[in-house]
Amino acid sequence: MRQTRPSQYGKRETQGVDTLKVRDAKDVEQVVRAAIASDQPLEIIGHGSRRLIGQPMATNALLDLSALNAVTAYEPSELIITVQAGVPLADVLSLIDSKNQQFAFEPIDAAPLLGTPGGGTIGGMIGAGLAGPRRIKAGGVRDHLLGAHAVSGFGDSFKTGGRVVKNVTGYDLCKLLAGSWGTLAVMTEVTLKVMPRPESERTLVLRGLDDITANKAMTAALGSPFDVSGAAHVPNSAFRVAVDALGDLGSPQQAVTLLRLEGITASATHRAAALGKALTPFGTAQIIEDAASMAVWSSVRDIKPFAADGALGAWPVWRIVCPPASGGALGQALSRDTGGDVIYDWGGGLIWAALPPKPDAQAALVRARVNAVGGHATLLRASELVRRDVDVFHPQQGGLAALSERVRHSFDPKSILNRGRMVRGFAA
Repeated sequence: MRQTRPSQYGKRETQGVDTLKVRDAKDVEQVVRAAIASDQPLEIIGHGSRRLIGQPMATNALLDLSALNAVTAYEPSELIITVQAGVPLADVLSLIDSKNQQFAFEPIDAAPLLGTPGGGTIGGMIGAGLAGPRRIKAGGVRDHLLGAHAVSGFGDSFKTGGRVVKNVTGYDLCKLLAGSWGTLAVMTEVTLKVMPRPESERTLVLRGLDDITANKAMTAALGSPFDVSGAAHVPNSAFRVAVDALGDLGSPQQAVTLLRLEGITASATHRAAALGKALTPFGTAQIIEDAASMAVWSSVRDIKPFAADGALGAWPVWRIVCPPASGGALGQALSRDTGGDVIYDWGGGLIWAALPPKPDAQAALVRARVNAVGGHATLLRASELVRRDVDVFHPQQGGLAALSERVRHSFDPKSILNRGRMVRGFAA
């Protein structure tokens, strides 16, 4: 086994933390093997934009992938792009936008919510697996990840998946990497599917609906033949202040329910008018177009009403996934019982809840309510002190927890990679 050579990786010391800045997959292999030999866990970072999510990790060594920032291949006609894991997400979005393409799952920019440096990297986007409003139509991050090169916790490079949309390889191990928060392997290069950007979009705005009625309106819209690509509800609030495009619609003084349709201009216009008529029992819908519509959905996607520099910036924020039909009642109950604030996405299937600060971020109450409807809750924003004492990720049932641990162990038996990030107490 080759030993790491600090000068090779741009090693530097910052406040007692060793940062190993690698240049390629071979460097990653050597760093991981050295960490295994010394039983030194590694924290994997790109830009560090999501470092504040998860259980605090016990490590003083950072594996910095930010230098792996090349676009390896981009074939717009084939709808695929291959990039190294440290490429800034903003750069990739700009590149594919120049070809009128996009990531259909709408990756979330967590920087406003967490108050961290903006953007993040492609590797961080995949590791977090957080998709935006279009997930209800296009699927999540893992559905668009075609292949990956990575280094396991054994210090070995491996390749999974491929570079074509129609790829027959049995079970794609790369799907496991999405949402694994860096606990399985260190991604060095990934191939993703891109999609044409819609020519036009229209958003219907219904005003003044309560949470339950809004849930019904979103369900009706998603069950219609009009191909809705976004369904969100932002209740009125005494805590929040007006935020950019949502403020222009009258939020937070007035509740707004948002329904998006995309496609060629003629189709989007026709479907918006037809959906507006179908939703007449819920009120008269205002229609906003293109740039105005995109700005509104950007605010919903990045949860800007709960931004770290806003009125609720000091409140813990939960990300709750539940059956959409249960969303309205669950969110309403959480608001009532905690004195908190909620925002709904995915037709009610995703609830963002900002709750008044308490030592446990009101975890017991949240998890009891969420378990009752068969959902799961992640404490996405909280102080390090709170995250040390609370399960950030939803505790799994015995059988599922055992399966998850077997999968993790098969990739990283000594738990070198992001040790303890997903399970409380594991780092100790």
